[in-house]
Amino acid sequence: MLKQLKNHSLGLLGRLFLILLLTVLVEFSASTLLYERASQLSLREDEAHRLAEHLVVSRALLDKWPQEQRKRIARDLVTDRYGIGWSIAQPSSSSFRPHLDEMQRQILAWEPQLARSSLHLRLPALQNGSTVLGDLRLSDGSWMTFEMRGLTSQGNLAVSRILRALIPALILLLFSGLLIRSTLRPLRTLIGATSKVGLGKREPIEEAGSAEIRSLIHAFNEMQDRIHKLIESRTLALAAVSHDLRTPLARLQLRIEAVRETGLREELGSDVAEMDDMVASLLAFFGRQSDAEKPALADLAVTVLTLVNNAADRGLNAHYIGPDHLEITLHVSAIRRAISNLLENALHYGGRAEVRLESSDSEITITVDDDGPGIPEDRIAEVQQPFVRLADARERNTSGLGLGLAIVASVVEAEGGVFTLTNRSSGGLSARIKIDRP
Repeated sequence: MLKQLKNHSLGLLGRLFLILLLTVLVEFSASTLLYERASQLSLREDEAHRLAEHLVVSRALLDKWPQEQRKRIARDLVTDRYGIGWSIAQPSSSSFRPHLDEMQRQILAWEPQLARSSLHLRLPALQNGSTVLGDLRLSDGSWMTFEMRGLTSQGNLAVSRILRALIPALILLLFSGLLIRSTLRPLRTLIGATSKVGLGKREPIEEAGSAEIRSLIHAFNEMQDRIHKLIESRTLALAAVSHDLRTPLARLQLRIEAVRETGLREELGSDVAEMDDMVASLLAFFGRQSDAEKPALADLAVTVLTLVNNAADRGLNAHYIGPDHLEITLHVSAIRRAISNLLENALHYGGRAEVRLESSDSEITITVDDDGPGIPEDRIAEVQQPFVRLADARERNTSGLGLGLAIVASVVEAEGGVFTLTNRSSGGLSARIKIDRP
């Protein structure tokens, strides 16, 4: 039953409409309450008496004068406490301004004759101080307006009205924000999950929220299944191919040992080694998405120094500049593979590799410089793509499939870092990896 109700819940548009409807209803209720409370405001008896007398006197004076003189007479009747005005037509009054029924009853109790003058009392728009506005009809049908200021019995009337109007609005704002946030929470979860698709284990998202969001999450989960199945099948296929290829390669290597001609034996051995490197590169590149390696604490300085020393032991021109120890949490095997690719790339094309490891409070930088021919500026982005080899730019033996830099870019991106290639002003290429400190 609950599942059926959940499946038939309102959509996103319906939920937002209900939130707005609830907001309007609560605000209307609060405004109505404020209106009703304002209509019950009353004056002290002496103030009601004085206002009633002032209205009777002012009305009588204006009635005796011709219309062309009444505005001047009204100005003469103005005091610090009372304001008087005159107009031919009845002044407009907003229906949203509460009428003061209790005050009007008090005044009419003192001067019943004002009842025949269509007396109206109301509150002005929110302002400082305590003020009452009103109007009444004269004998010729014109209107006298009046204003009473400084009501001692309502000293905090304006402040009270402001607070009563603001508090419901603030509560509604907070409440509506919480409701909208709750409505959109599954969408935020979905957004966070999209960045992890294809990286590691599949993590399905609970189908929650409005009908549209549930449909979107359902489609996302299905897409995630298809992507992971595709990655798994591709990885299995690559593993099978690599096994099938390496078996005959191993047999070839054994048979090459039987070749008596030294030059031919070395050439054949080089070709077999190159083919083996190609297979390893393919597995390293296409196996990245299904790599289950977890970040671990490692000494990056020791890792880099070991790679450089191994190259130096093979008689290659490789040097390391940096600290003896630098511990950081990262994907150890992947980073080792990326640095190894850059090092081998520099040695292969530049004949020399200088690896620098630098650290600051916010980031770690690994730089590999060589003395090779560099790369044309307009093709630097291109060489980071899979299967791209620029034989015309680096005029040496370009063995391999062109996956070395693509693997580096993939590893650094998964690590949340930045990989850049720049040509050195003194000649050669500078490859740089920047990783934020956790």
